[in-house]
Amino acid sequence: MTGLFITLEGPEGAGKSTNREYLAERLRAQGVDVVLTREPGGTPLAEKIRELLLAPSDEPMNADTELLLVFAARAQHLAEVIRPALARGSVVLCDRFTDATYAYQGGGRGLSHDRIAALEAFVQGDLRPDLTLVFDLPVEVGLARATARGRLDRFEQEGRTFFDAVRSTYLNRAAATPARYRLVDAALSLSEVQQSLDALLPELLELHRG
Repeated sequence: MTGLFITLEGPEGAGKSTNREYLAERLRAQGVDVVLTREPGGTPLAEKIRELLLAPSDEPMNADTELLLVFAARAQHLAEVIRPALARGSVVLCDRFTDATYAYQGGGRGLSHDRIAALEAFVQGDLRPDLTLVFDLPVEVGLARATARGRLDRFEQEGRTFFDAVRSTYLNRAAATPARYRLVDAALSLSEVQQSLDALLPELLELHRG
């Protein structure tokens, strides 16, 4: 068995957390050791950085500050959780990773691809996800779901233009490198989404077996 790094991406309200738990249960039923984690966060220190990133504040956060905080949390996360889990052969299911940085800080904030790519190379080296599931749904549906959950975080308070750019970036990245991405229609019912994850399960198990 080899370690397998699977990331779950998508905008607000796409159901990534719920479906990550479901996928973990299905993999564990097949005897697979699964590590569930998320970004930004995943370690105590990285979770503190997450709080800084998500908390609404009277002081506007500079886009470069935001980008550097994201990668600072990622560096800690990789060192403490992701790389050790992969080294021992686990499947890592991560709620968001660097595709989110391209989508949110690149697409949403308008930061350059080259700037993000430079930090990606610096922090991650050659480590990239083995497979990325993009949970896609119309922006208005995702925002309605996020609003229904309660108080909105700093990102969820952004406007429609921001989230249109986020969604476009995800879809463009998936189209550009189709071998790594699988699109999941997150506008469907939960049971239908989980049926699509069930259909992906044989591929995930095969990847894990190497």
